[in-house]
Amino acid sequence: MTSSLARIPCTVVTGFLGAGKTTLLSQALQNIKGKRLAIIVNEFGDVGIDGEILKSCGIENCPEDNIIELANGCICCTVADDFVPAIDRILAMEPKVDHILIETSGLALPKPLIQAFQWPSVKSRVTVDGVIAVVDGLALAEGRVADDMEALAAQRVSDEALDHDDPVEEVFEDQIACADLVILTKADLLSAADLDKARAHVSAHLPRAVHIVNSEKGAVDPAVFIGLGLAVEDDIENRKTHHDDELDHEHDDFDSFVLDIAAIADPESLSRRIADVTAAEKVLRIKGYVEVEGKPMRLLVQAVGPRVNHYFDRAWTVGEDRRSRLVVIGEKGIDAARIEKILAA
Repeated sequence: MTSSLARIPCTVVTGFLGAGKTTLLSQALQNIKGKRLAIIVNEFGDVGIDGEILKSCGIENCPEDNIIELANGCICCTVADDFVPAIDRILAMEPKVDHILIETSGLALPKPLIQAFQWPSVKSRVTVDGVIAVVDGLALAEGRVADDMEALAAQRVSDEALDHDDPVEEVFEDQIACADLVILTKADLLSAADLDKARAHVSAHLPRAVHIVNSEKGAVDPAVFIGLGLAVEDDIENRKTHHDDELDHEHDDFDSFVLDIAAIADPESLSRRIADVTAAEKVLRIKGYVEVEGKPMRLLVQAVGPRVNHYFDRAWTVGEDRRSRLVVIGEKGIDAARIEKILAA
């Protein structure tokens, strides 16, 4: 057996906010057979919504204890503090784990994370099976990488001193620059012409030959992206990004905060207020759990730009804190007080 095969394979799933990473992984959990899995979920913000979604899947080969949430900051910035201890914890699990899945935050740059797999303490035990970039087909069909790019475009026009690339576009480009496979989501919501536009947008930014796979409702056969056996950590120099010459990077172009709100009476009214916020403010993403008056189920709310989805995901448990909390992620300088006033109305 080679040293690569003896190590635990790890699939890194990257992609912008709301592209569909969690949906992809929840589908994969239900369809990967014969492997015991562990998942590391990295959130940008202080509330682990994506981890909760994955834990609710109730998959026997990936119990709740095998899902580790990292909410202390972007994983590419906290590798030593968060990632390595998480790997240590997973490798100590019994029964032994066969495959690790990492869902990075929407703002994470995958390359610093992959470079951590070159560390001797990690490389001897784990290998990067492949890097999967999940991209938003609906936004790409309109020539954008996220739903609300208008505010960024206006800033570029009005600020003559702003001569660097759009930070959101840079994140997108760095993510697909490291990808071994690109999964284009929401293909079922696109016409054939728009699907071609979305794929062309991705292709124009791909620095090397990488397959693009269409996904409908997050469904992709896990065999397509699990078991690639690429040992990506040994090929890192062929993945050129905007930040290759930087010793460190920060996410100063983005802000996030957690908003506590009272129980609501009408989910549709909250959805309209969220849509109003994303239209008027520089908000990229809102997600969280909400209590609805008189309902035994908790409401899961997710918004990407103007698109707002909500559904009851499970019943509140006995003794559970029913506090309604929303994570708001946006560009630097978003008005938290104004947003709170609108959403808490």
